[in-house]
Amino acid sequence: MSASQVRMDNRADGRHIVGTLAVAAVFGGLGTASTTPAGSLLITKITGNDSLAGLTQTSGLVGAAIAAAVLAKITSNHGRRVALSAGYAAAVIGSALAVIAAVNSSALLLLLAAMLVGCAVATALQARFAAVDTADDSNRSKRLSFVVWGSTIGAVTGPNLIAPSGHFAQQMHLPPLAGPYLISGSTLAIAAVVIMVLLRPDPYLVANRTTTVTRHPVLDTLTVIHRNPPARLGLWTLVVGHVAMVSIMVMTPVHMKHDDMGLSIIGFVISVHVAGMYAFSPLVGAAAQRWGRKPVILAGLGTLLAAAAVAGTAMPMDALQLEIGLFLLGAGWSMTLIGGSTLLAESIEADYKISAQGASDVLMSASAALFGGLAGVVIAELSYAWLCAFASPLLIAVAVMALRTRTTLSPIEVPA
Repeated sequence: MSASQVRMDNRADGRHIVGTLAVAAVFGGLGTASTTPAGSLLITKITGNDSLAGLTQTSGLVGAAIAAAVLAKITSNHGRRVALSAGYAAAVIGSALAVIAAVNSSALLLLLAAMLVGCAVATALQARFAAVDTADDSNRSKRLSFVVWGSTIGAVTGPNLIAPSGHFAQQMHLPPLAGPYLISGSTLAIAAVVIMVLLRPDPYLVANRTTTVTRHPVLDTLTVIHRNPPARLGLWTLVVGHVAMVSIMVMTPVHMKHDDMGLSIIGFVISVHVAGMYAFSPLVGAAAQRWGRKPVILAGLGTLLAAAAVAGTAMPMDALQLEIGLFLLGAGWSMTLIGGSTLLAESIEADYKISAQGASDVLMSASAALFGGLAGVVIAELSYAWLCAFASPLLIAVAVMALRTRTTLSPIEVPA
């Protein structure tokens, strides 16, 4: 087979792989988008304590952190197809347990369920790296951004289904807040089947068919990343961008509920936020490809700072200002995720690549779990405005790091 034929086959496989991952992302996004606000509202309803509103998100992120390490290990042994489908399948079990928890008003069971549903978050994060397993410098950020964009349809629609799914749950003699978990169980099952049946060839196995990849411990991997300035910038961009987004987003429904906002309005605000997260991902990927990773990272950090200012000064009943703030929050997260992920993936040496992907997702989810849990305490003891303000120093610190870090990788001029 000629070299040109190999390149054509690789491009065809790449399109099929990215298309499959994007389709799965549609159903995965639909399955998880409504469970975040529903979980926060459900735990406060069960416990009667607003300061515990962040617990379900924290549990989900703890589950995502554990799953990130497990999925990376499964990937290194069996490939992306088995790992990603297993992650979605675990989340299906979590959705079923959440319905049972809602029926029995069991906070402990709900937290266990949230941990398992968090596996879907880890799976979606790993999928973005699966998109670039077989990519090169000319199309890496575009492929990654397209898979992130695949979540748009489901993720934007999901929060708007909180109220309708609640009515459906009531017709089945279930609590209204069990409704979003009925949806997530169904759509995440579809995502698992799509990955298991259609993700062929397996991108990880194709990318590593001529090499043996060593799995390195998380701490060793983080040490290697720390010694590599561009990779270090990519990692901290991912972590801080994710922490800022999760902490503010998960408390917004609780903030609005203080003014007795209806579930449909809360759902719409979260939908606008999710649209910011995913809808413009291809444009973000193209910008990272054309102008470089660091400008996109700096733009994302600046957008997150603006989001904290806009959302933090909004009253609970000011849905329009919260929509603007949450949209900016999602858009800033998208820029930091795509810019940071691409920079990390291309800066780390090949032998540490899969370990770095797993370690970055572990640190992202664990940090967001910690700060997400503290967010409930902050909003209960201080206010939502203070919570938004606390995100600013972290974002500014990473922006300073970006300005001081020299990245040797320049914008790619080869068309994708």
